[in-house]
Amino acid sequence: MSLGQTHNMTKKLLTLLAASCAAILPAHSQEHSATLLPEVTTTGAALSEEAPIGETQRPEWTSARRFPGTRVYIQKEPWEVGVESWWRIKNHRDGSASNRLLEEVEIGLPYRMQLDLYNDIEGDGDSKFHYQSFNTELRWAPADWGKIWGNPTFYGEYKFADHHWGPDVYEFKLLIGDEFAKRWHWGVNFVWEAETGGDREQEFQIPAGLSYSLIDGKLGIGAELLYDHDTVKGERGKPAHQFNIGPSIQIRPTERMHISISGMFGTNNDSDTFIGFVIVGFDLGRIGGSKHDYSPAAGQGGN
Repeated sequence: MSLGQTHNMTKKLLTLLAASCAAILPAHSQEHSATLLPEVTTTGAALSEEAPIGETQRPEWTSARRFPGTRVYIQKEPWEVGVESWWRIKNHRDGSASNRLLEEVEIGLPYRMQLDLYNDIEGDGDSKFHYQSFNTELRWAPADWGKIWGNPTFYGEYKFADHHWGPDVYEFKLLIGDEFAKRWHWGVNFVWEAETGGDREQEFQIPAGLSYSLIDGKLGIGAELLYDHDTVKGERGKPAHQFNIGPSIQIRPTERMHISISGMFGTNNDSDTFIGFVIVGFDLGRIGGSKHDYSPAAGQGGN
């Protein structure tokens, strides 16, 4: 896919998400937004969460996972550490449900890299859980923030599975994201995932998110969508096409804590009827308490 094609596809996804946000926001929120949008062309006070930070001069909002299902750039400065707990639930078309619990440790590395390590615990609708895999992922941004359109970031992941429950899985992603106006943040990912054995399931996904900051450093609302093209060995010509979309919210109750929630509803017969995420994260700061550590903007307030 060429850069031009990626740019065009991204614009289409953002247009769809913008329309979804307009439908999701209550009337009084839309009125509030309308009074704020003209600030884009004025010299009003800058948002603390959009202030540049760290070695790459990325905006502060990238430090807390803005969208549960869509990643943007890197979250941690070199040798900063954070932890996140995930819960994902899927309600399937046949009436069954599945759960995923993830415990993740995030470690910032030099040269615009980040290492994430996490355990994956899977559960079915009867609340029977089992250990699924140990996952390791590395992301790398080739340039500082704002130097390349979309701030592209490359991402690789390998899942070391408990083979009693399934094969290993490898995954590659292209992450892009930015701000297109004051208070408006977006992200789009292009994902390829494949099993190393079993049914050799292969997935191509496009998750995307759009968010509007209602309260600087405290509250953001928006929408997320997921397109999934899924095939298995022997049936590559009969893919399942899944499309889910729905609202999302991020709350930052303290300077170092963030809570991200989304709920996406299925739009066709191949889609899960509902996919929900709840993520709670906490920033532990830089290893060794370096003097270059910074305080997130959450808590600094301001509208």
